[in-house]
Amino acid sequence: MSTCIHPSAIVDEGAVLGEGTKVWHFVHVCGGARIGRQVSLGQNVFVGNRTVIGDHCKVQNNVSVYDNVTLETGVFCGPSMVFTNVMNPRARVERKDEFRDTRVREGATLGANCTVVCGVTIGRYAFVGAGAVINRDVPDFALMVGVPARQLGWMSRHGERLDLPLTGEGEVRCPHTGDRYRLQGNTLACDPA
Repeated sequence: MSTCIHPSAIVDEGAVLGEGTKVWHFVHVCGGARIGRQVSLGQNVFVGNRTVIGDHCKVQNNVSVYDNVTLETGVFCGPSMVFTNVMNPRARVERKDEFRDTRVREGATLGANCTVVCGVTIGRYAFVGAGAVINRDVPDFALMVGVPARQLGWMSRHGERLDLPLTGEGEVRCPHTGDRYRLQGNTLACDPA
């Protein structure tokens, strides 16, 4: 499976695109970007120089993945969601040496029109609802909604809400995969089937 780049897209010299990656209409990938295998970059996506996108990610239309953002394997970025990389931007003040790192861990989902404020880590298989604003770290498997986002529950690797309290003790199996989820305190762990 070869890489597919639409004729309207711009991929600067030096960018690395993995096998099977698809770059759609009006995308701009800067020369320092590192993009994995079988990634889909939707219409009007921008990928900065100091950006890493892991294998099997889907970046939907109108998303800008700015410098210092890392997407691990299997991350979903919904349409028009927003990343930032400076905490206190001003048009006439240069702050490129103040960029903060943002990491989205394996399998996480970032819903349409959500905003991720720079300097946070979003946990593995976390699920950020549409329009939410993430301004602090998000635990693995957490379901986050609202402005600012708050944790509403827990999500499975399959993308289904789990019947568990926010904190305490509990155990449940995913009916789709058979994975076992164990809650201890405010940490959820998964034992794959």
